[in-house]
Amino acid sequence: MQLKDISFDQPERNILFDEVLLLLAEQGKGGEVLRFWESSQTFVVLGKIGNPQEDIYLENVLADKIPVLKRSSGGGTVLQGHGCLNYSLILSKEAHPQIHDLRKSYQYILTKVIGALASCGYECVFKPISDIARKIDEKKNSGNAQKRGRRFILHHGTILYDFDLTLMERYLRIPKDMPEYRRARKHTDFLTNFSLPIEKLKEVLSEVFFAQKISQLLSDEESRCLDQLLLTQHIRTDLLKNLQENSKKI
Repeated sequence: MQLKDISFDQPERNILFDEVLLLLAEQGKGGEVLRFWESSQTFVVLGKIGNPQEDIYLENVLADKIPVLKRSSGGGTVLQGHGCLNYSLILSKEAHPQIHDLRKSYQYILTKVIGALASCGYECVFKPISDIARKIDEKKNSGNAQKRGRRFILHHGTILYDFDLTLMERYLRIPKDMPEYRRARKHTDFLTNFSLPIEKLKEVLSEVFFAQKISQLLSDEESRCLDQLLLTQHIRTDLLKNLQENSKKI
């Protein structure tokens, strides 16, 4: 598996590059990948069917000019920024029969992540469908989502290690559809950081997924594909402008 440690300054590129890796794998122009990235800029990302009016505090987001994007995978709305490590996996269904079933694939992948965290002294548990929580207090540390192709899947997740959790309270509403283990806790009571150096997190995750051959550069094919997606997906990655225009009409 190839290891790519590639972050972009623009939120749109960070989100769409995951889709580039899946698209190229499906076309036979790429293979299995573990990618790490982190945003220096705070921004909101909605899942495929996320609703800005229901998921975010529009007034605060607009006032602070926080970018709002929508990804092509499922899952809930998340806040990105410094202190949130993202890991993305492109996995072959042929090489990993366990990922054919959606629910089983989450357990298969997240069990590996939990093992990586255990090697750093953190005891965690899998919380279906797609969460990882600290065992001692059931505080969530990792949320995950997938987009599934014919031959490969894109699995991407977040790991909080030094994130300002008060930002969650300002920009994200409590989701209407919440897991039972959340027990209606507000964001700052439900979420937690792992106080681990980011390089250590990358090291242990790389080991459990047998990722090597690190690359910090885009191939020509990846660059061309990313530029094309940026042109064709501008509506999905420019929600803030749409929200601003709609707010003026109200």
